[in-house]
Amino acid sequence: MIQTPETKLFDYPKFWAECFGPAPFLPTSRKEMSKLGWDSCDIILVTGDAYVDHPSFGMAVIGRMLESQGFRVGIIDQPDWHSKDAFMALGRPNLFFGVTAGNMDSMINHYTADRRLRHDDAYTPDNVHGKRPDRATLAYTQRCKEAYKEVPVIIGGIEASLRRIAHYDYWSDKVRRSVLFDAKADLLVYGNAERPLIEVAHRLANGEDVKAIRDVRGTAFLTKDALPEWSGLDSTTLDTPGKIDPIPNPYGADDMGCELGSKFDDAPANQTAQAIEVKPANAGRKPKPWEKQYILLPAYDQVRADKVLYAHTSRIFHMETNPGCARALMQRHGDRHVWLNPPAIPLETDEMDGVFGLPYARIPHPKYQGKKIPAYDMIKTSVNIMRGCFGGCSFCSITEHEGRIIQSRSQDSILNEIEQIKEKVPGFTGVISDLGGPTANMYHLRCKSPKAEATCRRLSCIYPDICGHMDTDHTPTIELYQAARKIPGIKKILIASGVRYDLAVEDPRYVRELAQHHVGGYLKIAPEHIEEGPLSIMMKPGMGSYHRFKQLFDKYSKEAGKEQYLIPYFISAHPGTTDEDMVHLAQWLKQNNFKLDQVQNFYPSPLANATAVWHTQKNSLHKVSHKSEDVPVAKGGRQRRLHKALLRYHDPENWPLIREALTKMGLSRLIGTSANCLVPPAGKEGQRGARRGPAKTALTKHTGLGQFDKPKGKRHGANRGGDHRDAEGPQGTQRRNGGKPSGKPSGNAGGKGQGTPGKPAANGKPSGSRKPSGNGKPSASRKGSGKPQRQRAN
Repeated sequence: MIQTPETKLFDYPKFWAECFGPAPFLPTSRKEMSKLGWDSCDIILVTGDAYVDHPSFGMAVIGRMLESQGFRVGIIDQPDWHSKDAFMALGRPNLFFGVTAGNMDSMINHYTADRRLRHDDAYTPDNVHGKRPDRATLAYTQRCKEAYKEVPVIIGGIEASLRRIAHYDYWSDKVRRSVLFDAKADLLVYGNAERPLIEVAHRLANGEDVKAIRDVRGTAFLTKDALPEWSGLDSTTLDTPGKIDPIPNPYGADDMGCELGSKFDDAPANQTAQAIEVKPANAGRKPKPWEKQYILLPAYDQVRADKVLYAHTSRIFHMETNPGCARALMQRHGDRHVWLNPPAIPLETDEMDGVFGLPYARIPHPKYQGKKIPAYDMIKTSVNIMRGCFGGCSFCSITEHEGRIIQSRSQDSILNEIEQIKEKVPGFTGVISDLGGPTANMYHLRCKSPKAEATCRRLSCIYPDICGHMDTDHTPTIELYQAARKIPGIKKILIASGVRYDLAVEDPRYVRELAQHHVGGYLKIAPEHIEEGPLSIMMKPGMGSYHRFKQLFDKYSKEAGKEQYLIPYFISAHPGTTDEDMVHLAQWLKQNNFKLDQVQNFYPSPLANATAVWHTQKNSLHKVSHKSEDVPVAKGGRQRRLHKALLRYHDPENWPLIREALTKMGLSRLIGTSANCLVPPAGKEGQRGARRGPAKTALTKHTGLGQFDKPKGKRHGANRGGDHRDAEGPQGTQRRNGGKPSGKPSGNAGGKGQGTPGKPAANGKPSGSRKPSGNGKPSASRKGSGKPQRQRAN
């Protein structure tokens, strides 16, 4: 099984400042510090988001966690980065600055999938754009160093986490080096930050130099050479990784390196324990082959120049994400190396309960004077029940950030949070908008074999098939839903997180519970595509699971006497997708009477598997070579527009582009007025159709940020939410391909539906001008699709 940490999260001796107790809000000004009786802050956190004291916002979680350890923590939120002055507002921190761009990657926050500038920011009061810079982690870190040069700076959050090694940068269309070099930070914490950051904070408080802290899991730093006592595997070429000679021990011992082979078998199990006086918890056990072993990745210059080596590096990187067996990684950049320690050990249930049980005010800081923060409005009545995802979708960055190990809270902890929402959230109506996480239905699901869980390197536990070791019993989730809806004062528990339907059909009881009690008329699920080519690159199941889930959903909805409908989501221009694939998908949509209002174009996010495929045109999900077959990738702007247009085949604005493409593809038969045609012909009849416009469409905004209502008179792009599925744990949540403003470790946003038409009414039925048709499918006469929110992690 995965080893346990030497010190659990809440077992550290408290720092002396514990005597001050928890603050109503972490201070953001000297005046607030004075009211608390503080003369200084021990730690100052800098964030690109507004400060909302809620467990869905990363800085609140990290700040309250550090406060629980006895540290005095201040927050500098959305500082003016044009000078160092704003970074000196709270004075010099005694220990360190902690820097994050916020719950979302700043570049995805600023630009659409077509690299067009956005004009709002859901994490800012009044939705105002421009309160954070591009590449905010770099700008903030440099200003912190300018303000107090000698103070350590530790970077984290989704932006830093997904740039920890050399990575393809979509916005500049080139491979950039690790963020550590550009930011000049002292340490990078990746993934869920609680465990590594708490250890680092206590060690700094005990007088250690930040440059000497090199053994904390879940951290990365710069180094001249490989660390002593570590042996290496050379993976700088496409050949089988070879052994690197151990680094000589500077103190003269010749037995310090951990090596593969029979030496482990021959060594006495208690050898280490005899050599030291104070034994760590695991001192007596036999070391595993991957412990104290690192992999030397191809250098930055190599992966920048050779796309096949980039694909190879991506493959190795993703195979080393299991905290039970991951090796350290090292990558040369010039005369130095980036060193990545293995991922942090996942939190246990009692630790998760402790994190979410901290004294959050659950509202924005009072200094905003009631200004609307859309991301908060969306998640204020949602509850995060777990972290992690073992789905492995290639376009999703949850694995890179949170990992595949599911970390679940206890039922009591979740129910207590619902009680707090009743008490603390202004204007609470009795509706919980979501009980979820990266997915809705992985709560308490883990590998049934501890040994397999600790050693598995599969990229997905459920693709191409569900692993025989994987638990598919949804009983804990069903019991949680049942207990939650029995709480006095709770009228409705909605499930807004994306349902992994191929997993749900393994336990029809869950589908029945979901359909009969927790759907407000429409349920979003994400097949993503119908063709094998793109699905194989996405690592998503075929449509068989979708049809099976639909049968169960329709059956149980009918038994409950409810008219409820599934709203499927799809990605256009995903790697592996041809023009013909998109035509087939458009035909499927028309045959099933789906008319999508807004669609999601693939957004290449840093370090995602699909991004490596998009950049290199090689399938890095498997071993690659220069002879590997190229993967079709829609890179050109015109082709990307065509793929998006085909998803919206019913929109007259797209007809000229579709007609031209169909003609070139030899598919002119799909141009006409018959039921089998996608678009009408050009000319008078087509022009009349264009003037009439399509029938009212099924509104399917895909991305989290796209859910917020827009001012009338403005045109908003189809990818407003940012189509980037990144996941963020305590540092916030920017989920999968859409920035989900939910603290749910990284996949789905808890929160309200999208926009106004079709909003669920108090009785749980869709309101507005839409009326479901009697054929079990979203009808063309309906305006909207229930506006399901796009926070997907399935």
